[in-house]
Parts: sequence; structure tokens; C-alpha cells
Amino acid sequence: MKFSVLASGSTGNAFYVETKQERLLVDAGLSGKQLEKLFADIDRHIEEITGVLVTHEHSDHIKGLGVIARKYCLPIYANEKTWRAMEGLIGDIPSEQKFIFPTGSVRTFGDLDVESFGVSHDAAEPMFYVFHYEGKKLALITDTGYVSERVKGVIRHADVFVFESNHDVEMLRMGKYPWNIKRRILSDVGHVSNEDAGLALADVIGDKTKRIYLAHLSQDNNMKELARMTVAQTLERKGIIVGESFQLYDTDPARPTELISV
Repeated sequence: MKFSVLASGSTGNAFYVETKQERLLVDAGLSGKQLEKLFADIDRHIEEITGVLVTHEHSDHIKGLGVIARKYCLPIYANEKTWRAMEGLIGDIPSEQKFIFPTGSVRTFGDLDVESFGVSHDAAEPMFYVFHYEGKKLALITDTGYVSERVKGVIRHADVFVFESNHDVEMLRMGKYPWNIKRRILSDVGHVSNEDAGLALADVIGDKTKRIYLAHLSQDNNMKELARMTVAQTLERKGIIVGESFQLYDTDPARPTELISV
């Protein structure tokens, strides 16, 4: 199993995962042209995609969804509430391209099992995914105000985590955002802070965990170095040392990661 964080942040989100049989895109939060360029950057092509999984209906996750779905005849998978929330936002999608993927279920795509789980975010029914392939486990979770014990149970002991580390609390509090936006981000249906990401990761890292990628970093209220440092220090206080058995990385909102093997 290989993956790439194509884009992650408030300007647009897209995540790609492939196996021998499947090539799946999670979210399409950039324009069609931007998505085509990101795929070219990792030497892949959108027309090869076997399905698009949607996490929720916010524009930074579905901006280019309708365009690429119609252009390339791609099947789209989302839960019922997300489908209803996307009506009028992505244009008409042929019924044969629309599939229901219930929250809290497992769906098999060829040689890949995908497990969906609900998160706490201000959307209709937001959910993220764990990918299971030949004994390997890849967990993707961003856009959540907190990580519940239920979610921890689903994602625990993954080989690789792509995990939200959205903001530094003090940078957000002192920053330029209006108070109502700050309150939303800090709430239980907002986004996970650097420190809270570290605390949650301390509860889910396992012996198999080799890599953690910090994702959905705020451009205004965070910095890559600060996110890595805060998460690493928080883990260290819990007796978990970055570099001993796993590595910690950040992601760039404007540039995809290379194709990474799990």
C-alpha cells in the first residue's frame, strides 16, 4: 500500500492511496486543474482512480469533486447525510456514480478494506477512514474538534498516521481571526491543536507505528517546526520518544508528499 498527502489545509484537501488493485482518492478540495497537477507531481493520473471517498461537505474537501467525477466518470462514496449536504454544491452526479458508505462500516475495494468512523466536526456527518491492506493499517484523521475514546479504539496501533495538528492555541488566540471563528476552531466541533494532537497520539501509537504525518496545519495559526516540536514534546512527557521506533513529519498544503509505502 502506498499513499500521498496531495494537499492538506484550509486551502484544499486531497489524499491518495493505492494498492495493487485499487487507486482511491479521499476528498477533492481543490479545482480540477489543481488536482490534475498534483497527480502529475506524483506520476499518477486521475483517470486511473477507482473511487473517491468523501469525508464531509466543506468546500475545502469537495471543491473539485463534481468536476472530476463528471469528467472522468468516477464513483463517489459518502454517507447519506453528506450526500444530502452536498446537493447543490457539486452539481449533478449520475446515479450510477453515487454510492452510500455508512459511517462506522467497512467496505472492501478489491484488495483493500476501508473502515469509516465518525468524528466531531461542524458538518452534517463527518467521517474519516482507516485503510487495511495485507496486515498493514493506515489511519487518516483531520477535521475534528477532539479525538474520542471510540475513535482512538478504531485508529489505535496503525502503522502510519496522517493526523490533524491544526493550530497553536496561543497563536490562534492572539491572531487576526474574528472571535467567532476562533471559538469555532477551539470548540469540540472545530480542529485539534498541536498539544491535543500529541496527547491523542500518545494513546494510539503502537509497536507497529513507524511514521506520523501531521496534517491540516493552519497557515495563520501554526508553523511546521512548532507543530512538530509541540507534538514531540507532548509525546515525550508521556514517555514516547520520536525517533526511537517511529518518525514524525509535517505536510505542505501546497506540495504533495512523495508516494510513501506503508
